[in-house]
Amino acid sequence: MNTPKTTQAGPAVVLRPHLKNSDLPAIRTLVEETGMFSYAEIEIAAELVGEFLKQGAISGYRFAVAESEGDVIGYACFGPTPCTVSSYDLYWIAVHPSQQHRGIGKQLLEDAERRIAESGGTRVYADTSGRDAYVPTRAFYERMGYIRVAVLPDFYAPGDAKVIYAKSL
Repeated sequence: MNTPKTTQAGPAVVLRPHLKNSDLPAIRTLVEETGMFSYAEIEIAAELVGEFLKQGAISGYRFAVAESEGDVIGYACFGPTPCTVSSYDLYWIAVHPSQQHRGIGKQLLEDAERRIAESGGTRVYADTSGRDAYVPTRAFYERMGYIRVAVLPDFYAPGDAKVIYAKSL
C-alpha cells in the first residue's frame, strides 16, 4: 500500500504497513522529538519496534509507517488485545511535530482501523494521559469517533490520569 496520499500541505505522504530495519532509530527519534514522552515510554516504543523486527507478526504488533521524501514522519502501532475475541489496542500513534496538522495522524489511524477490521477486529482501545499537554490528543481521538469510556485518576503519576477511549468498527 505505498500509495501517495494528499495532505493539507507539503510533500506527498506514503503509508506502508511493514517496518524496515532503519525504522527503529527513526521511530525512536520521532517519539523523542514529539516532546510528549518520558525516557521509559521512548524505550517501550523502540522495544515494540524491535520485537516486531525480530519476530514479525508473531510479536502481536502491527505498524503503519508514514514517510515523506524517504523520511519517517509518523507511525502507529496496534495489535490484538490478549485474551479477547475481537478487541485491539492502539499502542502508539505519533507524528513528527513539523508534520502535524497535515492529516497524517488521521491517515495513520484510518489505516490501522481498516486493517483491524480486515483482521476481524470490532473494537479499538486507545489509552492516553489526562495531563493538559494531552488535550489535543484527546480532542483528536474524539474527532475520530472515539468515546471516552474510562478515566483512572492518578494512574501514571499523582495528577496524571489514564484516559481510555474506545471505538466500535
